[in-house]
Amino acid sequence: MNNLEQRINAAREAIIASDYLLIGGGAGLSAAAGLDYGGKRFTDNFADFIEKYGITDMYSGSFYPFETEAESWAHWARHIDVNRYAMPATRLYQDIFELAGAKEYFVLSTNVESQFVKGGFPAEKVFEVQGDYAFIQCAKACHDTLYDNAKLIKKMLAATADCKIPSELVPKCPVCGGSMDVNLRHNQYFVQDQAWYAAEKRYEAFLRASLGKKLTLLEFGVGFNTPGIIRYPFENITYVNHQATLIRFNRDYPLGPTENAGRTISFDEAIDVVVKALL
Repeated sequence: MNNLEQRINAAREAIIASDYLLIGGGAGLSAAAGLDYGGKRFTDNFADFIEKYGITDMYSGSFYPFETEAESWAHWARHIDVNRYAMPATRLYQDIFELAGAKEYFVLSTNVESQFVKGGFPAEKVFEVQGDYAFIQCAKACHDTLYDNAKLIKKMLAATADCKIPSELVPKCPVCGGSMDVNLRHNQYFVQDQAWYAAEKRYEAFLRASLGKKLTLLEFGVGFNTPGIIRYPFENITYVNHQATLIRFNRDYPLGPTENAGRTISFDEAIDVVVKALL
């Protein structure tokens, strides 16, 4: 169906008819919600880092080879604050929460700004597979405890000068004395703590409960950076469950496998516009 109105009507009918909703959110969803890692949002908040290091956007900045931990943590503190703490719940995530309504739902997210929870979804129904900006961990994963960083980030921000923090604010692992890192899956040392495994079990329980039932999968902004977490599993779930409908929102890669073509509704239009229409 090429007609937008037809696709919106078909998607709405699938959601209404479903017993279960499985929601997947990727980087494209946060970008659509206003958490863009480039442009004015970047230049307004990182002018000093741009001038000193030539950093071009927030994403590439997170990989910049700073010479000292004092510089690296000054940058991370700014990045975490801008994207996790200073950013309130966005309208798009709130609209998706409203769209889910009273359905039996679960959320699988590769985003790390906790916008699903801020937008209204109960934390116990959200599995943030790739981590959360609100936590730090031992950089070498010598133990599996995560540490809330809100107070530390606030201190770092207040003490940042010339793109660095005082050395006494650089966090050290309380167990091995080594470096600390943001709890993000970017290397083999990503810590999956007890809460992570509990969320995984809740996700698996949801999949078992929805197997063979009327299920609608809402996939928002998931590309091919980590397709094995949401995109490919959602396609496989749709293929196995003949009562499932996959609704894919993706500007660049809206289509899926031909085997699921009859039960896939694709949108390459702006996510917020289509969600508003669905409401």
